[in-house]
Amino acid sequence: MTHLEARGTTTAMGALEEAHLAAAISACECECYEEEEEDDLVEGDGEAAAADAMEPAVRALLLGLGEDARREGLRRTPKRVAKAFRDGTRGYKQKVKDIVQGALFPEVGVDKRTGSAGGTGGQVVVRDIDLFSYCESCLLPFSIQCHVGYVPSGGRVVGLSKLSRVADVFAKRLQNPQRLASEVCGALHASIQPAGVAVALQCWHIPLPENLKCKTLQGWISTSHSSRSGVFEGESSSFWNDFSALLKLRGIDMERDSHSASIAWCPLRSHDVPVCNGHCKKATTNGAISPKSVPAPSNMVSAVSSMLLSLGEDPFRKELVGTPQRYVQWLMKFRACNLDVKLNGFTLNNLSVYQSPAGDAADHRAIHSELHLPFCAQCEHHLLPFYGVVHIGYLDGGDGEVIDRSHFQALVHFYGCKLQVQERMTRQIAEAVYSVSHCGAIVVVEANHICMISRGIEKIRSSTATIAVLGQFLTDPSAKSRFLQNVVDTTGLAV
Repeated sequence: MTHLEARGTTTAMGALEEAHLAAAISACECECYEEEEEDDLVEGDGEAAAADAMEPAVRALLLGLGEDARREGLRRTPKRVAKAFRDGTRGYKQKVKDIVQGALFPEVGVDKRTGSAGGTGGQVVVRDIDLFSYCESCLLPFSIQCHVGYVPSGGRVVGLSKLSRVADVFAKRLQNPQRLASEVCGALHASIQPAGVAVALQCWHIPLPENLKCKTLQGWISTSHSSRSGVFEGESSSFWNDFSALLKLRGIDMERDSHSASIAWCPLRSHDVPVCNGHCKKATTNGAISPKSVPAPSNMVSAVSSMLLSLGEDPFRKELVGTPQRYVQWLMKFRACNLDVKLNGFTLNNLSVYQSPAGDAADHRAIHSELHLPFCAQCEHHLLPFYGVVHIGYLDGGDGEVIDRSHFQALVHFYGCKLQVQERMTRQIAEAVYSVSHCGAIVVVEANHICMISRGIEKIRSSTATIAVLGQFLTDPSAKSRFLQNVVDTTGLAV
């Protein structure tokens, strides 16, 4: 996505220039189409068949969410979703030996005796390998920082890039963190035959939408796991101690951060309640803005099961039992809903949301701000979440009346908890605020998109900012600058 500044006019209730916005969104769509068409050229017959089998299932999910799969923005969603899942599970078709073969190089000073470390060979550690994988419990991607160490043996070393590529083979499967660490460790030990291998993982799983409080990984559910072989085994291993020390140079303390594998790693699974047939149902949450938990529609669950089959997975293996239900429960949090029911009092053109502040009235045309309002939305192009914060500014009518923060949070929640694109959400929030303030509105949305770390894009540290400006903020650059500076000044203070 590109930065989009949606600008409006002071007429027609401050509506944004639709032509400008439509052209920008159309350009983004064209980029998606071109990328997908290029990918289609290199797809094999097997992958194309898998896509064809998955696309009707995705359409069934869209229908279950109350959406029209024929509308612009969703027409190619089944194709995009199928491609994202295929790319995210391509590791099932990759072989470690194809990666490592030909990448083992002779190195003087490495002991040629298999199973022992050479005097000058030492330990090799590749840190901060950014990966993503799909959680096998809920089918949502989770973020990984992987660290791999090994002690060369047999008079040879392996190309450093192969360590990350082998890790990626196993990350591109339906996974849980501990199994991922064990599989990477075992594969490297078997393929390069070193004196030992150590693998450490730091993993972050997106929380439930109602529990997402910030725009960084700080609010995500985190866990750390490791696996070791050969000379790294044993609590008194000097090689493991050296490995840990080299990670600490990067501020990574595995002993402090390490947690045992827990069902709470996946937030959707942590709310499961076992039932008699071995399947699971979801417990009611206490989130203040969480929609009422409802059973996953059976037709949507069946659609997800068919998607797993298309990926070559067995929906009945024990690790995947309940996974279709959990994925549907996640999607249902973004079901199309009724405006009047969900806005919780923030009705367009309704001045009742104002309240008079204590003390003297504010200055004429005072700028009011509500900053760092968290949200979590679902990208309508890929059915993957994007999350972040919304900053809202508005001008009052000179009487000093302000809008309570809870109304803004309800507004953000309404426009966020559905299938969305960030550009449209920014515009919709700005128009809703302007319809009440009538003087001026400015909205800035900062978000991280999960689709940017998946689908082969893997722009791990990218973020997207959008801005919509209406009314007097358009004609008064100083007012806009003051609002934006306020956002900058408070960013470090936000929790």
